[in-house]
Amino acid sequence: MPVKTGQFLAPFLLACLIACGRTDLSELETGDVIPPPPVDADGTHKIRIVGSSTVAPFATTVAERFGATTRYPTPIVETTGTGGGFKTFCQKIGPDRPSISDASRMITPSEQALCANNGITEVTALSVGFDGIVLVNARQAPQLNLSKEEVYLALAAQLPDGRGGYRSNPYKRWSQIADHLPDEPILVLGPPPTSGTRDAFVELCMEKGGEAIEQLAELKRTDPAAFRQLTHTLRTDGAWIDLGENDAAIIQSLIKTPTAVGVLGYSFLEQNADRVKAARLDGVPATFEAIASGEYGLSRSMYIYVKDQNLPLVPGLAEFVEEFVSDQAMGADGYLLEKGLIPLPDEMREAQQAIAEDLADKAARR
Repeated sequence: MPVKTGQFLAPFLLACLIACGRTDLSELETGDVIPPPPVDADGTHKIRIVGSSTVAPFATTVAERFGATTRYPTPIVETTGTGGGFKTFCQKIGPDRPSISDASRMITPSEQALCANNGITEVTALSVGFDGIVLVNARQAPQLNLSKEEVYLALAAQLPDGRGGYRSNPYKRWSQIADHLPDEPILVLGPPPTSGTRDAFVELCMEKGGEAIEQLAELKRTDPAAFRQLTHTLRTDGAWIDLGENDAAIIQSLIKTPTAVGVLGYSFLEQNADRVKAARLDGVPATFEAIASGEYGLSRSMYIYVKDQNLPLVPGLAEFVEEFVSDQAMGADGYLLEKGLIPLPDEMREAQQAIAEDLADKAARR
């Protein structure tokens, strides 16, 4: 199933980025399919949006503005994680089914196949901005300055044993990894495997941290699959804890446990800067400017995926997409910047607006 994104979009995003045991807390966070809600009392079907906890605050803000300023009802936004969102989005066509899936990564071939197998053959992807993944701790905790290699050494389930093999991660305290790190237990709270934030974290941080170790760099050259397995497998001995899709829960836990570190999206840091602070990564602070320029090493793109076949079935769907990518929402002075969105360059934003206009034209023809 081809997913339309505009011919230049993927290469442009790639260039931007190159430049630059506890279980989940709820059934939704395991990626289970969400049942459709009942039809509204007046028979109107609201736009349903599922997916990424990182994109959800932006989608919610647009939804509230859209409901307040247009004749359409406020869309329903459900936080399921990127993987859980695609699983629900790809189940069925219909006005009572999700029309949009928020995502903090691109859709995978297996997810595209799920959609196609269920008759969902027309899907349009739009980029809505950039975000950074940040490692944060409580305001009163020590300021951290971490390298990707140090993060890898703290969180990987298996580490080189110095004899050509591997052993279970022996590190219990940050100070065992480097003298400049605090003498505190390693305790990192983060998203579960269904989360796009988790996917991006292991790819952008854990993989790069592993490459800094000679034995693993050689393994990547000789056996990329084994390298990926090692760098993507996090500890299950309590040093890493899956804390669900809700980044707000991570913030609350950090306040209660000042020695813990959390992994979450930059937008949540912006909204909670009075309570938590971000670690420097390889000496670079997690700032708006550093993420936008690509200097900060954990930058990523955010997307919305639209079910084109729902355009004639759900009133206001095309108009909502146009609002999401409008200058007033995600432009240089748009209202989404107050929520922590890192805006697209003008050329990219205009390309997304052209895609949204095509969707509106398609809706008008149906």
